[in-house]
Amino acid sequence: MNNNKNKATKRSQRQKSVAKTKTSSSPTAPLSAGTPAPDFALKTTPDQTVSLREFRNRPVVLVFYPADFSPVCGDEMALFNEILPEFNRYNAQLLGISEDNVWSHLAFSKARNLRFPLLSDFHPKGSVARQYGVYREEDGTAERALFVIDGREIIRWSYVSPVGVNPGVNGVLAALESLSKEEGNSK
Repeated sequence: MNNNKNKATKRSQRQKSVAKTKTSSSPTAPLSAGTPAPDFALKTTPDQTVSLREFRNRPVVLVFYPADFSPVCGDEMALFNEILPEFNRYNAQLLGISEDNVWSHLAFSKARNLRFPLLSDFHPKGSVARQYGVYREEDGTAERALFVIDGREIIRWSYVSPVGVNPGVNGVLAALESLSKEEGNSK
């Protein structure tokens, strides 16, 4: 009888483990190339909002990141800031997005001397990250994800990096180069 009780207990523990795994699963799959990019309007300052449609007819690079002032995010944003002239060469608009509030973004941007907008996906929390399939429900932040969107608001390239890894810029630059060649806008 003890043996049956042990088996039942182990089975119950396995079921709880499986249920726990299912509820803390990763987000829905990130939107992929060829998908229309969901429009959004997010605050960049307490009284200024930026929307995707404002950049119609030019490429947009969305950089979702988990948190202002974290070491990897700081390095990633500094790298994007450093190569901003490359984005300008492709007439591409760079936008950083996280769930931090606008005050945190303003302080982070000032501390890092960032020259591109940081958008607050704070309220409702993670709504844009959810639309793009990159919200991390388990910790309330965005994945470390990159999207290149063309001037017709179609996602042309996307990539999700492990949260603790700076994905660099090579993939984004290659996607912009490819987009430029396709549209006959090589510069």
